[in-house]
Amino acid sequence: MVNERRLRAFIAETRPQFENLLGQMVEVPSISMDTSRAGDMRRMAELASQYLSNLGANPHIVETGGYPIVSGGWTVGATYPTVTIYNHLDVQPAQEPEWKHAPFAFKKANGMYRGRGATDDKGPALTAMLGARYAIEQGWPINIRFLWELEEEIGSPHFAAGLKNSRAIPRPDSVVVSDTIWIAKGQPAMPYGLRGLLGARLTLRTGEQDAHSGVTGGAARNPLAELMEVAHTCLDAKTGRVKIDGFYDDVVKPTQDEIKSFLRSGFQVKRFKEAYGFRSLRVQDPADILRRIWAAPTFEIHGLSGGYQGPGVKTVVPGHAELKVSMRLVPNQTPEKVFALLKKHVAKINPTVRVEREGMLNPFKGGFSGPYVDCVKRAVKAGFGKEPAFVREGGSIGAVVTMRNVWKVPILFMGLSLPEHGYHAPNEYYDWGQASGGMKAFAHYFKELSMMEKG
Repeated sequence: MVNERRLRAFIAETRPQFENLLGQMVEVPSISMDTSRAGDMRRMAELASQYLSNLGANPHIVETGGYPIVSGGWTVGATYPTVTIYNHLDVQPAQEPEWKHAPFAFKKANGMYRGRGATDDKGPALTAMLGARYAIEQGWPINIRFLWELEEEIGSPHFAAGLKNSRAIPRPDSVVVSDTIWIAKGQPAMPYGLRGLLGARLTLRTGEQDAHSGVTGGAARNPLAELMEVAHTCLDAKTGRVKIDGFYDDVVKPTQDEIKSFLRSGFQVKRFKEAYGFRSLRVQDPADILRRIWAAPTFEIHGLSGGYQGPGVKTVVPGHAELKVSMRLVPNQTPEKVFALLKKHVAKINPTVRVEREGMLNPFKGGFSGPYVDCVKRAVKAGFGKEPAFVREGGSIGAVVTMRNVWKVPILFMGLSLPEHGYHAPNEYYDWGQASGGMKAFAHYFKELSMMEKG
């Protein structure tokens, strides 16, 4: 059994250390998609490695061909179960004008910790690390390892190479990922599935330069208009229904039990609209919304460029246009097949449009029940007072599919972030309530795993 009084005292005593470490991490602008930040990415890896070293966790900076992976942990006994905790330490850019303070200047006030990366995903990484430190100090029979990636925000392009080629990253018996968001404060929600992703650019050049519409309009092809036509044939903009032949052929629909679990997450339509600033939605039924954002595929248009983009109207016929799109995918869709369907569809509508792939990730679906899921339920209830609802995540984490394919071990999720924390948004923050509850939950999780027989 876990000595609750001792654990509470440890968490309270650890708070200054947690705040100090998080402040140091937040002030490193580890923006993986900004190539000018290569020095900061290396600094982030070295700082993380130092944290693990200070705890006696035997760290390694694993080179991948891109940004490194930081790996470390404690091997207590070869016959004990081994769990790997995955987090990422790279962050999104922070250029939004809505920031109320410098995004890479750590701010601490009233139990809130502000700055880019505080909740996605540096705060949860430190929460898990300190929960693990408690487990090791208690001498529990479990081996705990950390896997901290620095390329998650750009699709994990070198993660597989690092995982496969390094002896510093041994195969565990299970993995727990702490990089997801609850649906509502006070109601834990743990995903067991992630949507996949396929990005694409559709480009069309019909002239060497923009031309005067009064002189050439009517005879000249308009690439913007033609790409808009292509977009219309791909998607019903009002309903969200994808119109590409064969797009839905491999989709596995969620069961009624899954939908019921989704609804136990604390989701509220009004809160969802307020959190993301929506004036209206395509549908209003909560079950249908949750199905759409977690368990159904999508086709989204992210940008259309070409011609004149300045103020007012400049009467030109553009010579070139580009349409940026992506598709979120669900089991059993594959990005390769969906990309082939997209290319075939576009060629039928307009064979002069060029279709180029821009990254892809497979969907993931883990266990909805079983002994590891039961461990998560008990641990999260110990940490936050309520059992979690099991949901799916609408986004994608490329490393998860790689770990499943390479290691073939159970992968569970124990995310700690809240919608109001501002994932990928300005004024991002994390809070002590989630950190302290998370440390308690992780400590209980490690105790639960230590009592399981090694797989």
